[in-house]
Amino acid sequence: MGQRAYSNDLRSRVVAEVATGTSRREAARLYRVSASSAVRWAELHDETGSVNPRPRGGKSRSPLEPHTDWLLNLVAQESDLTLQELEGRIFEGLGLVTTERSIRRFFKRHGVSFKKNAARRRTGQARCR
Repeated sequence: MGQRAYSNDLRSRVVAEVATGTSRREAARLYRVSASSAVRWAELHDETGSVNPRPRGGKSRSPLEPHTDWLLNLVAQESDLTLQELEGRIFEGLGLVTTERSIRRFFKRHGVSFKKNAARRRTGQARCR
């Protein structure tokens, strides 16, 4: 379970208190936040002029990202490829060794899903009627 982010209003009040000469730790105590939060917010305000939280996350480090156009075109041309077949095509076409899981995450980021094909038969026990 993660904690909720503090409001920008609270952040602003803590930073304003520090600006009046109150120590960061004392401002933190007055507003019942951790000293480390008050220190970070004051530093953030000094660096950026704002108390808005920095964006979370970052750029994808997937080795597949530079080949986005190639991969999306491949799936558009051959929409019935399985993830395992895509893994082989990526190795053949790009020389990249990757996993089905990485391929699944790549396509999820790009809004492409792999649905079950209605033409494929269900596996499992045959049922008696």
